[in-house]
Amino acid sequence: MTEKRLTLVTGASRGIGRAAALQLAGTGHHVIALARSKKALEALDDEIRAAGGEATLVPLDLKDAKAIDQLGGILFERHGRLDGLLANAGILGTLGPLQSIGPRSFEETIEVNLTANWRLIRSLAPLLLASPSGRAVFVTSGVVPRPRAFWGAYQASKAGLESLVHAFAEENEKSALRVNLFDPGATRTQMRAMAMPGEDPMSLPAPEAVAAELVPLLGEGETRHNARVVFGDEG
Repeated sequence: MTEKRLTLVTGASRGIGRAAALQLAGTGHHVIALARSKKALEALDDEIRAAGGEATLVPLDLKDAKAIDQLGGILFERHGRLDGLLANAGILGTLGPLQSIGPRSFEETIEVNLTANWRLIRSLAPLLLASPSGRAVFVTSGVVPRPRAFWGAYQASKAGLESLVHAFAEENEKSALRVNLFDPGATRTQMRAMAMPGEDPMSLPAPEAVAAELVPLLGEGETRHNARVVFGDEG
């Protein structure tokens, strides 16, 4: 029997992360589901197991630097390897003029959307590089190539993330690890509703449809892309 791929998903309790976790489990991955809410993770676990899948739950706040730094060692002790990382978790932060954004709000946006992903890379890269077919996908946003007024903190965090991920990909281009960014586009999520309260959510693709474009990038056979921003409609 072929051993299941081990794939860690951050922000796995809702939206695109939850949909991706369910689809990964349904296609033979053992999902390591990471999110802040233990209750939401347990509900996800129930759904995965009801469909015959497997999951490991990691209740963790991405602002907990020490916990992220320890994560790689814990996963190595428990599983011995890691085949995939879907770095999906992020926060919108405060939308408004830059001079009106409080320092703590700005710092938190950078901390969750950028710094936490650097810590995940530091903690998990040895495991991903040890896999014969490591895959890492980081979720970005269309605000990077198309900057918007009042989105300064969020778009700065995502622009930084893209630079970070491109460097990570280039540094490991001679390995089996494939590292990419995924821009889901407008999606029917809680974050989108917060950002665009006047928008009809039913006019947007559901997280499940977007996840279906994302999940193949984490598969063993996916070798088309490296150091790319892959868009939700190209997969």
